[in-house]
Amino acid sequence: MYKNHEYRMTTRWTGNLGAGTAAYNAYNRDHEISAAGKSAAIAGSSDPAFRGDPARYSPEELLVGALSACHMLWALHLCAVAGIVVTNYSDDALGEMREEPDGSGRFTRVLLRPSVTITDLSRTEEALRIHEQAHRMCFLAQSMNFPVEHEAVIHTG
Repeated sequence: MYKNHEYRMTTRWTGNLGAGTAAYNAYNRDHEISAAGKSAAIAGSSDPAFRGDPARYSPEELLVGALSACHMLWALHLCAVAGIVVTNYSDDALGEMREEPDGSGRFTRVLLRPSVTITDLSRTEEALRIHEQAHRMCFLAQSMNFPVEHEAVIHTG
């Protein structure tokens, strides 16, 4: 049986500098992304290449971060179920986007690079295989129209 899930988010533009969008340079790209019941809003803007605030998250960064977090949560779950003890996990994910001459663009790939510390060296190969399964289970990775790749590295400690 299928289960449907809904996710409701509110995006509110906070970049009106007084003249609205009267001119391309007359407004700020700042916005807030929030959801009912959440403790804090996410401060967003456009990429600095598109007149955005570099101190705020861009939609492109949030997409890469969401893919990374989805993969991580599945990998941690699958390790716990398999009895593989993870003591540290980080991912330096990379998203690549191509901008077209008309200003449109699209992601061409996302590369996840998880660095995972486990307690039992003898389970390294199994831990690497779990990343294949995590990729297949990640709702977001399965929804993308571009490759989401991963190059996991397993450490013991």
